[in-house]
Amino acid sequence: MFTGIVEEVGVVLASDDGARLRISGPLAASDAGHGDSIAVSGVCLTVTELPGDGSFAVDVMPETLRRTALGGLRPGDRVNLERSLRADTRLGGHVVQGHVDGVGTVLARDPGERWDTVRIGLDRDLARFVAEKGAITVSGVSLTVTAVGDDWFEVGLIPTTLAETTLGELAVGAPVNLEVDVLAKYVARLLETGDRR
Repeated sequence: MFTGIVEEVGVVLASDDGARLRISGPLAASDAGHGDSIAVSGVCLTVTELPGDGSFAVDVMPETLRRTALGGLRPGDRVNLERSLRADTRLGGHVVQGHVDGVGTVLARDPGERWDTVRIGLDRDLARFVAEKGAITVSGVSLTVTAVGDDWFEVGLIPTTLAETTLGELAVGAPVNLEVDVLAKYVARLLETGDRR
């Protein structure tokens, strides 16, 4: 489990068509162990190798490559990193599983004096889980939804988010990993199935 509070921006050092990634992330690797979970741009991945140089390796399943934007990563690309949540720390963002629900596309950016407004397009089936003032995870970053449409939503990015995550670099057309609020998914499922006692 994660919070969506990015701890550092890492750099992809090697990619085997996305199926195996080696990532430089000194903070994330500092106390990681074999088998630990690290969120890479919002995707929960398992550490498979720790060379001891501030990097770590992960294997990426075909299902993950189909459902996320990780397959497009190349050496030199920057990624948001977060270590898994510890039970004795604050939950600063929201409950994030690292299970990406879909890939969205940056539709527009409106730079402001103190923040940017970003509009992201998403599949209509996924949009039904997104609510104004609700939480959403965009490439591993916990954000508050400021506006919604049938197939888009908007978020505001404060200077800290712009400077300390990869979201400040996103151009129109860029793909982003999306994870909707898990509580919204459970409520929708309960409403769909009804009470079958």
